[in-house]
Amino acid sequence: MIRTFLVERVRLVAEVVGAALEGEPDIQVVGIATGVAEALERLAATPCDVVLVSTSLPDGGALALVSAIRERHPQVKTLVMGLTDSEGIILRYIEAGAAGYILREEGVDVLLSNLRAAVEERALISPRVAARLMARIAELSDKLAEMGMDPGDYEQLTPREREILGLIGEGLNNQAIAERLHIEVGTVKNHVHNILRKLNVASRKDAALYLSLVEGQEPPAEPDPGA
Repeated sequence: MIRTFLVERVRLVAEVVGAALEGEPDIQVVGIATGVAEALERLAATPCDVVLVSTSLPDGGALALVSAIRERHPQVKTLVMGLTDSEGIILRYIEAGAAGYILREEGVDVLLSNLRAAVEERALISPRVAARLMARIAELSDKLAEMGMDPGDYEQLTPREREILGLIGEGLNNQAIAERLHIEVGTVKNHVHNILRKLNVASRKDAALYLSLVEGQEPPAEPDPGA
């Protein structure tokens, strides 16, 4: 049974989509949310396999939610509903962690196919987007290689280590990370030590740089010594 959670700004739309999914023998709708904060709160207490995220969420909420789900629930797949057929926009969602997408003009049959494909670790994307994605991966690999970094090292990190690496990338120190995660500072230090060792980097700054490249972002600019 594929446990599915829906996030759609308009509850009526979410219920209609949910009813269509519930008609399938292998799909169970385990929850509905109409906003990012509600979705993250409910997902923390609702086991699921796939989250369907609608682009109707305001203020870039869909992209932020996809990224947050990847960080907090790496085992959960996300599908984005309602995208336009724009390679650049689709690529941004894939880089944020989406396992697939459904275009605005596509119907329930495509939604069902992509949902099942996501659970089976199969990605259904257009050849154009696949080509852009491969080019992006090649560019990323080249940048990491130039800096003596290996993108495969990220897979060695545990979910908690990835979460802490993300907070390092936000510029938080050990005390702030401990307060954010409600854990001891000593525990944070141990995690940071393991992160640096697994990524084969010498400092938190290098770890943050590694993360920015793995996430497909431009490396942070060096601070101006005269500023």
